[in-house]
Amino acid sequence: MDVSDIDDAAVAAGTWLADDPDPATRAELKSVLEAVAAGDTDAAVDLADRMSGLLQFGTAGLRGRLGAGPNRMNRAVVIRAAAGLSSYVTAQLGHRGTIVVGYDARHGSTEFAHDTVAVAVAAGHRALLLPSPLPTPVLAYAVKALGADAGVMVTASHNPAWDNGYKVYLGASITPEAAGAQIVPPHDAGIATLIEAVGAVAGIQRATSGWEVLSPSVVDDYAAKVAALVPTPQGDVATRRAGLKVVLTPIHGVGDATVRQALTAAGLTDLTSVPEQAEPDPDFPTVAFPNPEEPGAIDLALKLATTIGADVVIANDPDTDRCAVATVIDGDWRMLHGDVVGSLLGERIAAAHAGQPEATLANSIVSSRQLAAIAKRHGLAHANTLTGFKWISRAPHLLYGYEEALGYCAAPALVLDKDGVSTAVLIAELVSELKAQGRTLADAIDNLALHYGVYLSSQVSARFDDLSQIPELMTRLLASPPATLAGSVVTATDDMNDGFAGLPPTNGLHLGAESGARVIIRPSGTEPKVKAYLEVIEEVEAGDVRGARGRADSAMAALRADVEKLLGV
Repeated sequence: MDVSDIDDAAVAAGTWLADDPDPATRAELKSVLEAVAAGDTDAAVDLADRMSGLLQFGTAGLRGRLGAGPNRMNRAVVIRAAAGLSSYVTAQLGHRGTIVVGYDARHGSTEFAHDTVAVAVAAGHRALLLPSPLPTPVLAYAVKALGADAGVMVTASHNPAWDNGYKVYLGASITPEAAGAQIVPPHDAGIATLIEAVGAVAGIQRATSGWEVLSPSVVDDYAAKVAALVPTPQGDVATRRAGLKVVLTPIHGVGDATVRQALTAAGLTDLTSVPEQAEPDPDFPTVAFPNPEEPGAIDLALKLATTIGADVVIANDPDTDRCAVATVIDGDWRMLHGDVVGSLLGERIAAAHAGQPEATLANSIVSSRQLAAIAKRHGLAHANTLTGFKWISRAPHLLYGYEEALGYCAAPALVLDKDGVSTAVLIAELVSELKAQGRTLADAIDNLALHYGVYLSSQVSARFDDLSQIPELMTRLLASPPATLAGSVVTATDDMNDGFAGLPPTNGLHLGAESGARVIIRPSGTEPKVKAYLEVIEEVEAGDVRGARGRADSAMAALRADVEKLLGV
């Protein structure tokens, strides 16, 4: 780094330091400045990154590493965001409104939530604070159920322990077409503009009281409505549900109590949580990353399931908007791919609403094409969307939506977002019914294959420490896409920046092969990764599901090898 750049960063840091309301982050930044002054080159690089600009607010709200400086998640950044959001709500309504705020158990979440309600009250809004660290779906539910104009959830979902984030939802008064959904353009840009217009943090008024802490009854109401998604547990239904043995894990997050409450209310009472992971712990000590998709994340749950002879494993990410499912297949416990769970739920919901042509099944463009086939078979509409539930939730006449990253919306009238609690109840009910018939989830998956063929999905991810390598990789792939995939000629090459399949432009590359294989490559919106989404389809001939699955496995192995080379994995 040039000496002038270091000096500029140090001057900016001094200005930021004087306006930081948090003694902990002030001390942190002072320590960095002292190290820079002592000639520490690593500290100089760190300082430059911290001072490289204000953490950007987008459709995912804020998400970043905790720490001091404008390019980190901290109280100063959150107070600015709360001021910008408060101004935006006032501007949209023409008057003051109601903002409901939730938070998880990550480092800083409680403080960020209290700063948000303090700013909102000082700006003249009615501010409602959830009573304790709770799942994201409870916040999304509260925005709709309480008729709020906006909602904030302080969470970084399944990101590492050193991150936190700030998700924003808008109510019916501002987005009547998607009441209680996450923000999309132009709302993100509108909020960002008002955040940028905020002056010194010291000039932002913060109330010392005046917000309302909601009663725990908001959680009770939500759990009861989730339980009501399945028939009342009476007679034989109650008996079969009570006989289902379920292993749960919230992976050190906030979901255990709420998931248990909803399952118990539905009559699913034989529940065993992984003891090492049941209580909230912001350090996530038993996992490298608290994401059920990551290798090893649910190993403790699978071990427990083997020990107690469980029928199903249900794992939620730390803020409980995602849900992973594991079952025994060919004698071994396996976590099901998100597309498999998405299709199982989609088939069940579609069959119950067959012949309603306006009712829509929706999934993200990177998810399996099987949901479209399910919709067609049952006489329903289908919609592909851009990646993320902010888009899935806006599909017209949404009946059910999902994304392969373990997110499912099976009750959009209740929660217009992915909801790991309702998914847990619906999956447990499905497994309970199958068990009563002497069948398993593996049998239900085979039944899907008999109707639609074998749809096999996989993902290849490349994680980067140097974020500049991500656009470099995407530029190279878009400029020079492969001519073949797994030995099959590539017949479709689409730069998704120009739009694809009737969707708005997005950064990505779509590849379609003559074999029917498909690959979509795109940067992650929440993690320092480039992700490739792979799918192969094999017809089932003469009822031979095992044979079709074997061909699909071979095709996928070849496809993965090619994609790993493309991404340099």
